[in-house]
Amino acid sequence: MNFQIDIFLQPGEVYFGDRETRIRTLLGSCVAITWWHPTRRLGGMCHYLLPQRPQGHPRDDGPLDGRYAEEAFQQAMRYIHSAGTLPADYVVKMFGGGQMLMAESARLPAVGERNIEFGKHWLADNGFRLSREHLAGKGHRHIVFDVATGDVWVRFRPPPEEAAKQRS
Repeated sequence: MNFQIDIFLQPGEVYFGDRETRIRTLLGSCVAITWWHPTRRLGGMCHYLLPQRPQGHPRDDGPLDGRYAEEAFQQAMRYIHSAGTLPADYVVKMFGGGQMLMAESARLPAVGERNIEFGKHWLADNGFRLSREHLAGKGHRHIVFDVATGDVWVRFRPPPEEAAKQRS
């Protein structure tokens, strides 16, 4: 299929489009969530880096910052409401949250784990049902979302040392 709009989503971006759109991104410890409306054939994706702003860095009155899940989800909800649709209308999929760096302390979960946990709770609390997921693990993911069909393709690449372990 030839796409009229081919978006490469950078970390901290949120994009919604129609059936003419394909959205792609690369993930490590970040998380991407896709929302697809099967009847209207519209949907979007967010790519967030952290669950929330760090303490001591309050949000000013400026625009929402999609680097933080909390604000990326607010952006997504604005689109969902402006389209006259409801959360329950969407097929939702979640990707990423890989282990890329060691946690600062053994008592703290890694960034990817925190991103996954926050995203799952927020989706459930706001009336979304998660239909598919490809989460955690060591490595990175290339994600491609076809808004016309709702299909999402994932290419998972473990780091070289992990790939060697899997082959032996």
